[in-house]
Amino acid sequence: MKQKVKNNVMLMLTALIWGSAFVAQSAGMAYIGPFTFNSLRCLLGALVLLPVIWILGRREKPVQGFHIDKKKEDKKTLWVGGICCGIALTVGSSLQQIGIVYTSAGKAGFLTALYILIVPLLGTFAGKRAGIKIWTGVGLAMLGIYFLCVKEGFSIVHGDLLIMISAFAFAVHILVIDYFAPKVDGVKMSCIQFLVCGILCTVPALLWERPGMGEILDAYAPLFYAGVLSCGVAYTMQVIAQKDAEPTVASLILSLESVFAALTSWLILHERRTPRELFGCGLVFLAIILAQLPEKSLRKEKSKETEQFETS
Repeated sequence: MKQKVKNNVMLMLTALIWGSAFVAQSAGMAYIGPFTFNSLRCLLGALVLLPVIWILGRREKPVQGFHIDKKKEDKKTLWVGGICCGIALTVGSSLQQIGIVYTSAGKAGFLTALYILIVPLLGTFAGKRAGIKIWTGVGLAMLGIYFLCVKEGFSIVHGDLLIMISAFAFAVHILVIDYFAPKVDGVKMSCIQFLVCGILCTVPALLWERPGMGEILDAYAPLFYAGVLSCGVAYTMQVIAQKDAEPTVASLILSLESVFAALTSWLILHERRTPRELFGCGLVFLAIILAQLPEKSLRKEKSKETEQFETS
């Protein structure tokens, strides 16, 4: 019981850090460009995970006659997974960071969270059937987006559109992680993906933004928070907590990221929401929660399995 409470607290802190990171991302745009910010942020995240990998590696107990061979076998898969995740992360984070320049941090948090709905929808192309709750969630989310983003004349702000497209990229990122994570070390793959994302974002940063050292130093606080805390610390807490956590509970807690994004942007950046936007936020959050609730059939199967186990 204590372990479950500990895991839930860690997941809550993860959601808080990720949500409040939208404030750091928005604040960082006052000093440097989006590609520069993402490049330095991800490189910092990779750097922070290096000692974590070293510490976790020292705790592992090698299996005689097999441990070294297994490492060699997984090395290629680890790098392929890390590179694929890094590419997806580059697309998603770049679109998101550029979008934040043109929209508010709180709104960006809610729109980014739409990936939770998009993931099961993309899964239908892989033969995974989406239930009624998913389609209901999609309908609620679309209605919420209308109240949150669509202005007079049915126009959507440029930044909102970029954030919504980034949600698709993040959904692909999650599906790639879902494929590779069971086969490789999650923390190592995360370190590689941050490294890849940092390198890829460096190219457009040097070509188009050409940041000066003074500008980078001025953005040290947002960079530290988004890189060290959001990428490094929060991801590590998520990996540790989700090992023993119920997936549905974990995803519900992590979906609070959007709420924390709105709250922290209101407290720190003094962003205000109209009643119309608040209603839209509520509908989007309701859709996110609905998308993560288990199907009735799954609950029935679990209860039957429990009864069979108890009677045997």
